[in-house]
Amino acid sequence: MSETAHHNLVIIGGGSAGIAVAARLMKELDNPDIAIIEPAKYHYYQPGWTMVGGGMITKEQTVKDMAEVMPIGVSWIRETATEIDPEQHTVRIKDGRLIGYDFLVVAAGIQTEWQAVKGLPETLGQNNVCSIYDYECAETTWNMLNSFSGGTALFTQPKPPFKCPGAAQKILYLADEIFDRNGARQSSRLLFRSAAPSIFPVKKYAEALNKVLERKRVEVRYQHHLTEVRSDAREAVFEHVTSGEQEIVKYDLLHVTPPMSAPDFIKKSPLSDAAGWVDVNKHTLQHTRYPNIFGLGDVTNTPNSKTAAAIRAQLPVVVANLLATMRSAHGARRYDGYAACPLITGYGKLILAEFNYDLEPQETFPFDQGQERLSMYWFKRYFLPQFYWHGLLKGQTLEMIG
Repeated sequence: MSETAHHNLVIIGGGSAGIAVAARLMKELDNPDIAIIEPAKYHYYQPGWTMVGGGMITKEQTVKDMAEVMPIGVSWIRETATEIDPEQHTVRIKDGRLIGYDFLVVAAGIQTEWQAVKGLPETLGQNNVCSIYDYECAETTWNMLNSFSGGTALFTQPKPPFKCPGAAQKILYLADEIFDRNGARQSSRLLFRSAAPSIFPVKKYAEALNKVLERKRVEVRYQHHLTEVRSDAREAVFEHVTSGEQEIVKYDLLHVTPPMSAPDFIKKSPLSDAAGWVDVNKHTLQHTRYPNIFGLGDVTNTPNSKTAAAIRAQLPVVVANLLATMRSAHGARRYDGYAACPLITGYGKLILAEFNYDLEPQETFPFDQGQERLSMYWFKRYFLPQFYWHGLLKGQTLEMIG
């Protein structure tokens, strides 16, 4: 089957990475010919779902029509990408058409795998089982937390990689204060089961967060990941990540951060590495085997924290190196693994973690960001959403966005 359309640049994905790259390149290119392959009707500000779960904002404040954020002048192909042929320079979409490209940017994001936890899809959003990793369920999370009258509240974190890693613990800290405000904290246990070896990979922020856990009387076990939810018995089954030993935990409320993976069509594509992620140079973000292909955002195998902040830092690197490649030059812009996690530790309290590939703090503000601060809470609550909609999605950059 021959191409049914051809574009100089095709971008797979209309999430924050794909939209930001398209918006920036529409300004940088002369006579731009850019297409975005994206089937979704809506675009979500996913970092806001923690705040929905904490009752700070409504879920409607985290969504816009995709047409509203699509850059003017970009050809929007409203279909799902199903296959990439880098040798023929084509992308097959769900209706069978082939879209040809000269250059390709893969920004297909990450998929949540609720089904990877036995029994979870059937009970999610009911029976006191919730998650802020879903648009509808984020609101349900708030309703469940706010109506909780006491007992064991269990929060989970899966094996990496997964998007917005800090969110798994942010909602835990907010739950502590919600329960306290509603008079349920004294009759409650807060449990956190994480597949990670510690609360945070950067020592400075881990030390600060361990004090938060101690203050909030959270019972923590590391290197345990959730494998099954038995909603009738209100039991969660965990497995130790190395020994395989099982642990069964009784709960009255369960918040799940689901396992995640690269989209299925990426896993089976020639672009993927052995683990299924788009195989790019971690500094230039150019594909390791196909020089006319770049990747950014959650879909790549770069070993950084998968956050909107990382996308903000990757954006100018991809744009500069892609433009150089288009002009038959060498792209010299480098990404150092920058990511940021605005760790809400309570209402009016936030630790702003910023770090690079080497897990070294890379802080923006002229004060110790390892301390809980009201100013950083306001930054997360009010500034970052506005910058997301009116800055990042317009192709603009700051030192960080979370």
